[in-house]
Amino acid sequence: MSSAFPQSMIFLRCADLERTTAFYLGILGLALVRDQGTCRIFRVNPGAFLGFCTHLEGSQPKGLILTLVSEDVDGWHARLSAQGVEFLSTPAHDPHYQIYHCFLRDPDGYLLEIQRFDRPLD
Repeated sequence: MSSAFPQSMIFLRCADLERTTAFYLGILGLALVRDQGTCRIFRVNPGAFLGFCTHLEGSQPKGLILTLVSEDVDGWHARLSAQGVEFLSTPAHDPHYQIYHCFLRDPDGYLLEIQRFDRPLD
C-alpha cells in the first residue's frame, strides 16, 4: 500500500537564515533543495524535509524535539563534536524507550536528538 502522504515537511522559525543554513547544510550535511529567499528547505531523506523561515511569527513550540534517526549515533556525536558542536548529553541507552541517543541544540535553540531504535520502526 502506498502512503497517502509520500512526503512530509516541518517549517520552523529561525532568526538568522545564514547561520541556520551553515548548521544544517555545512555541519549536518543536509541538502538544500529550495531557497525561497526568506525560507530554505533541506532534505532529511527522500520523503522528509525541514524548512526554516525568517518570516514566521511566534516562538519555539514547547516540547518540540527534532529527531534524526541513524544507526551511527556515536559516529554523529564524534563528527559533530569535532566541528565544535556542543552536546547537551553524550550518547546513552534509554531502556524505557528502547533507544540509544544524544541531544544538542541548533543555532536557533531547537532541541535535536540523534537516535537509534533498539528495534527499528517498520
